[in-house]
Amino acid sequence: MSVLKNRNVYLVDDDPDVLLVVKYLLEEYGAKVQTNDSSKIALTEIIEAKPDLVILDLMMPDMDGLDMCRLLREESDLQEMKIVIFSGKAYEHDKQRALSFGADGYLTKPLIDKEFIGKIEDIIEEKIELKYWGVRGTLPVPGEKTLRYGGNTICLSIQFPKENLFILDAGSGIKQFSDHLIKEDVSGLHAKMLISHPHWDHINALPFFVPLYIPGNEFEIFGASHGHVTMRELISAQMDGVYFPIRIKEFAARTYFHDLKEEQVKIGDIILMTMLLSHPGTCLGYRLEYKDRSICYITDNELFPEDSRNYNANYWEKLTNFISGTNILITDTTYTDEEYKQKATWGHSSVSQVVKLAHQAKVQALHMIHHDPDQTDDDIDAKLETAKKLLADLKSKTQCLAPQELQSFKVV
Repeated sequence: MSVLKNRNVYLVDDDPDVLLVVKYLLEEYGAKVQTNDSSKIALTEIIEAKPDLVILDLMMPDMDGLDMCRLLREESDLQEMKIVIFSGKAYEHDKQRALSFGADGYLTKPLIDKEFIGKIEDIIEEKIELKYWGVRGTLPVPGEKTLRYGGNTICLSIQFPKENLFILDAGSGIKQFSDHLIKEDVSGLHAKMLISHPHWDHINALPFFVPLYIPGNEFEIFGASHGHVTMRELISAQMDGVYFPIRIKEFAARTYFHDLKEEQVKIGDIILMTMLLSHPGTCLGYRLEYKDRSICYITDNELFPEDSRNYNANYWEKLTNFISGTNILITDTTYTDEEYKQKATWGHSSVSQVVKLAHQAKVQALHMIHHDPDQTDDDIDAKLETAKKLLADLKSKTQCLAPQELQSFKVV
């Protein structure tokens, strides 16, 4: 059943054909639709009626959609109402202005079909979509034994409402994401890129992310502060002529760099929190919160067992609190318990310790990532079964899975 069913929708457009067609389409999905071709009259009626969703044309003679959006957002009792600008203007400037005025989305005409409905539904639901482009650690491992989970190193994207796109790490999986964006002909891309740390498997495919070379795109790259060297210098160094033929100065997109410590940053409606992790060098874990939903990204990270001389109860408690109650915990589960015995202090965690952490923190879903390059798809299956059994033994409510490349999840 569509989320539009029984929703009150108010449609404002000075084109009678648009009013007729959009009204008919919305009503097919169960919405209750009121229309008006006068923006001034509509403004008064919307304030009084308080609909669930308002769809506004941008260019109207009495009052344009931006002014209507601004005035509606000034009404304290209409803050939860969704506002969509529906315009024939496809310029990035107009879209960004609409979002800055408080619009929840910007759709371009003549998009009046199922895709239009899908986008409207996503806006109403405030959809958050998580997608994996690479799940491996340390080294890409293409081949017959890695076909199901994929052989690319870590990269994932999180699409928040109001076109807030976050990209987490730039392992070889980011090339797949780049190909996807180019195929979809995405223009005027604005995104935040969160780098956990500058080890090769987390940054070495960044130079192959084609949107960085396209004018009109804009990126902010965040990463751990290393004191003596900035994030810009770290990224630039791997593109030095000795290691890579294209220099960072070839980026045609507007690109900004931010050095982070343990802190909290507000990005629009999203709260970004960081925590230093247990890994050689400086590595950050991230928690992204949007209203009542959150995603935690914790890689690379070593959870020492309690019987280890390196066990740190304070760190365990701090990390547990950091990820507490999150919808999805995406975390380093590189080794089986047997493998870990041979690779302790290498900076990665075993299945049993990850399960223990997720259960104690009462996370809703545990996503196991950063698999050792020697592990086949069957080995990852075995790790997953072990994790599920351990959670069952704990009578845990935490769900567990091992994501595959190109697998996506809705965060609700």
